[in-house]
Amino acid sequence: MYSDLPRDQHAIGSLMAQPDYMEEGDDLIKPKKLHNPVKASKSHQELHRELLMNHKRGLGTETKPELQRVLEHRKREQQIRQKKVEEEARRLKSPFEQELLKRQQRLEELEKEQEALKDGTENAPEFIKVKENLRRTSILDAGEKEV
Repeated sequence: MYSDLPRDQHAIGSLMAQPDYMEEGDDLIKPKKLHNPVKASKSHQELHRELLMNHKRGLGTETKPELQRVLEHRKREQQIRQKKVEEEARRLKSPFEQELLKRQQRLEELEKEQEALKDGTENAPEFIKVKENLRRTSILDAGEKEV
């Protein structure tokens, strides 16, 4: 089955298609490599030269200017101080403030309970509401008679 195919490289090469760009033609225009305007600029060349010199000297390219480092250090210190002040303010509450917080929490809980009761009575049928009103009036009438 494969015996009728040629075995040597020359014969295999003749079976494959040859690319067009391999042909040498005098009438074809040869492409030129385009120049990069960034690399051609003087500022880029000077910057590249400076980076090479710094690399040879062993200076890191990631070092920041002194002013930037000082400003970052001050900002970091200020944030740390501010966090400490906030933490101390949270920890050192006076007993008066603590009692106010407890009272506020109790009032909020009572308000939630009252809202829950109101929601329960609002959803109740009308005859239950009327019955509750009658009870209130009968209790008030009994209280007036005693006085």
